[in-house]
Amino acid sequence: MSLSPIKQEILESMFLSDKPQKAMEIAKELHREFQPVMMHLLGLTRMGYVTSPEKGLYILTIQGKGALGISEINKEKAAAILSYAPHDKAFNFYKSVGNPLNVHAHNLRDFTVKIDRVDIASLEFHLKRGDFESWFKSLGDEELAKKMELLKRRELTGEDLRKRLHAVVDPRFRTLTKFSGQVFPENQTHSHSEHTHTNNL
Repeated sequence: MSLSPIKQEILESMFLSDKPQKAMEIAKELHREFQPVMMHLLGLTRMGYVTSPEKGLYILTIQGKGALGISEINKEKAAAILSYAPHDKAFNFYKSVGNPLNVHAHNLRDFTVKIDRVDIASLEFHLKRGDFESWFKSLGDEELAKKMELLKRRELTGEDLRKRLHAVVDPRFRTLTKFSGQVFPENQTHSHSEHTHTNNL
C-alpha cells in the first residue's frame, strides 16, 4: 500500500523515536499544523501502522516499520549485530579526511560510549558522508542504518546532533540486548579500545 508523502513523513518521524509520542510533538518535529497530522495519525492507526498504547500517545507498530522497509529481528540476528567487530571492521572516527582521531568502536555498545565523547566535528563529518549508515549496514542493522539516513536529512549539527544520535543509538542497543538475551553490566561497557585511546578524545 503506497503512502501519501505526509503519512510517510509521520512514520519516519515516529521511527526516529522509540517512545510513544503525542500528536502535538510529532507535528512540532515536522513543522506542520497539528490538525492534519492528527488526521493522518488516525488514518495510520486504522491501517495498523501506528498504535496508541494509552490515550493521546502514538507509537509505530511492526507493520509500520515494515512500511518503511524494516524487517523484524530475532534473537540470533540481534546477537550478531551486537557482536565484537575485529579491528579491520571497527568504526574509526575521523575529524576530517586524512585526520583520524585514533578512536575506534568495535561494537554497538562501544559506539554509544564513543559518540558521547568524540569531537562534535567528527560526528558531523561522518553523518554527512553516510559513514554511520554504512557501518550499521555492515553490522546487519537495517533499522539503525535507516535511522542514520533520516537523521542525515535533518542536517543537525553541534550538541543537538550528539544528543539525537545518542537518543537513537542507545535505545536500539538496549532493545537488541533484550532480544539477544545478553547482559552488559555497566562496568563492562567500555571496550579495550576505550582504555587504549581515551587520551586521544
